[in-house]
Amino acid sequence: MKKQYDVLVIGPVSLDHNIDYQGNERKEVGGAVVASGFAAAGSGNKTALFTKLNPADADVEARFAGSGADLYWKPSRATCSIRNQYFTADKEKRSCTSMGVCDPFRFDELPDVEAKIYHFAGLVYGDFDGPLFAEAAKHGKVAVDVQCLLRHVEPDKTMAFHDWAEKREYLPCIDYLKTDAAEAEILTGLTDRAEAAKLLHSWGAKEVLITHNTEVLAYGGDKIYTCPIKARNLSGRTGRGDTTFAGYITERQRAGIEEALLYCTALVSLKMETPGPFQGSREDVLAYIRAFYQGA
Repeated sequence: MKKQYDVLVIGPVSLDHNIDYQGNERKEVGGAVVASGFAAAGSGNKTALFTKLNPADADVEARFAGSGADLYWKPSRATCSIRNQYFTADKEKRSCTSMGVCDPFRFDELPDVEAKIYHFAGLVYGDFDGPLFAEAAKHGKVAVDVQCLLRHVEPDKTMAFHDWAEKREYLPCIDYLKTDAAEAEILTGLTDRAEAAKLLHSWGAKEVLITHNTEVLAYGGDKIYTCPIKARNLSGRTGRGDTTFAGYITERQRAGIEEALLYCTALVSLKMETPGPFQGSREDVLAYIRAFYQGA
C-alpha cells in the first residue's frame, strides 16, 4: 500500500542570497518548498516534500531536519540560486538575479505516494509546465503558486515577470491558485484584487488566493473574503506567500474558505515575526488567532 499524505509539496530548493536595504546579507537554503513544507507540516498535516538540487551544493537532508515532513529528492545538474536585493525596510521592493536554474520537474519523477493535494511550489518559469498540472489533477487536487509561471530568467540573468501564455488552457486543472497583487494584475490586467480573483475563477481556477502586504483575499465563486495581516514586525518577510498558501490549502481540507483564510493569515502573521520558515505548531497559530483576531 502506498504511503498517504495530506499534501505533497513539489519544487526546487534555492541557494538564496538575501540582501536587505541596509546591505546586510543572509545566505540560506530556501525556496518555496521550504517555507511551504514547514508551514504545512507544522500545521499538523501529514506532509511530503519532493525537491531537486545538485547534492554538491547543499545538504538537503539537514535543511529539512525537524520540519516534520517526509523528504524525497532527486539530483539536478544545477541547483536553483537566487540573489534578492531588497530596497525598502518592508521588503516590498526588490530585484532578483538568477544564479542557477534547476532541471524541470516531471510527473514520473515524483515519489510513488498518494497525496490529497499536489502543491506546486516553483520559483521560475520552466520548473513546471501545464501538462504536469493536468496529470497531477488525475491523482489529487492541484495547488499552484503562479509565481513560477510568470517569473522568467532573462538572458542577462535578471528576472522579469511575463503573462502565462497557457493560462486559459490549464487554469481549469487548478483547484487552488495563489497569486500576489502584482501577479494578479499581470494575469488579468486588473488592479482591483477582488475583480482579478473573479476573473481568474471564471477562467477555471476553482479557488483563488491573492496575497497583499495588508491582507489576504480568498474567492471560491460565491463571496470575496479578506483577512488582515497583523504581524508585529517583518523580520521574517521572506516566504510570506508560500507560508500563506500552504496554510490555506491544507486547512481547506478540514474547514470552509473563511475559516481557512483566517488560519493561514494568522499563520503568516506569526511566521513573519521571525526569519526562516515557520517553526511553530498548530496550537501556536490558534493561540495567535485568539490573541489578535477574535473579538478584534
